[in-house]
Amino acid sequence: MILYPAIDLKDGQCVRLYKGAMEQATVFNDDPAAQARAFVDEGAEWLHLVDLNGAFAGKPVNAGAVEAILASVTVPCQLGGGIRDMATIEGWLARGLRRVILGTVAVENPDLVRQAARAFPGQVAVGIDARGGRVATKGWAEETDVRVTDLARAFEDAGVAAIIYTDIDRDGAMQGPNVAATAALARATSIPVIASGGVSSLADLVALRDCGAALDGAISGRALYDGKLDLRAAMGALRAR
Repeated sequence: MILYPAIDLKDGQCVRLYKGAMEQATVFNDDPAAQARAFVDEGAEWLHLVDLNGAFAGKPVNAGAVEAILASVTVPCQLGGGIRDMATIEGWLARGLRRVILGTVAVENPDLVRQAARAFPGQVAVGIDARGGRVATKGWAEETDVRVTDLARAFEDAGVAAIIYTDIDRDGAMQGPNVAATAALARATSIPVIASGGVSSLADLVALRDCGAALDGAISGRALYDGKLDLRAAMGALRAR
């Protein structure tokens, strides 16, 4: 399993939200590139980036911060938020992103996901953000009637590189991930699943590692910023499987 440190970008700063609420943002660093370098210096092998403003606007907003991160580190980075057309996908991959994450558009325009996955093999992931087993879109502001497992299965043969599954009610709450739901999703699809939301301790990561389903990795943000999770120890625990 891979540990993906999260850098969530709002107004050019590194923040963490509480349960997806933009008005409940805690700023952890004014310099996203410096934060990215700090994670890499601690041993991070991937970085998970989110353009929070972009997720609401439907287009890139924190592009400057993302580009500064890409210029500062050599490890692969994945980005979600505001990526809703082929031109934006192509643009980000051309600028050095290893993987784009398509969330809202996966619900509203699934054909674009399939087209992008064919055009850029291994570089297109689907972000599934959910409350109570149902998918939320547009920066988690709108809830749909689409069930998580149904959306995942819709891309079963599309060539999607990974699914980033976030339980919104756990995100930033430091209450532990939804291990059961994450494992159930991983068992329901052959697409690699990355767990996100609520990872707050080494025990949480071990629970995901030992959940009985083969997960690709886990994303953590607030716990790393708060010092409740040591990056090197966490990576060692995930490799111990």
